[in-house]
Amino acid sequence: MTLTREEAKQRTAILKQVRDQHQETVDRTRARLKDQQTVRRQICQQLRGGPKIVPEIAEATGLPAHEVLWHITAMKKYDLVVEVGQCGEYYQYAMAKETES
Repeated sequence: MTLTREEAKQRTAILKQVRDQHQETVDRTRARLKDQQTVRRQICQQLRGGPKIVPEIAEATGLPAHEVLWHITAMKKYDLVVEVGQCGEYYQYAMAKETES
């Protein structure tokens, strides 16, 4: 589908209007994504030192264990983190790239 120049201008204007109307939501979403990236960097930093269980990561980062588990689960879904064993009742997690070596 090829847009004419006029259609492209109209589309751009409509998108700008929608962004302006929802700027608060856009800003809130950007802030949340930034916070999530910060948490994931903290988790990755801990896992670079070797496999760890969720309570160890939570203690080292100062984050609640349920929040660490939520992020680990998401990172596992996208093959960033893998389970590498068990320590008692807990699974141990490591960075996926480090386990490929």
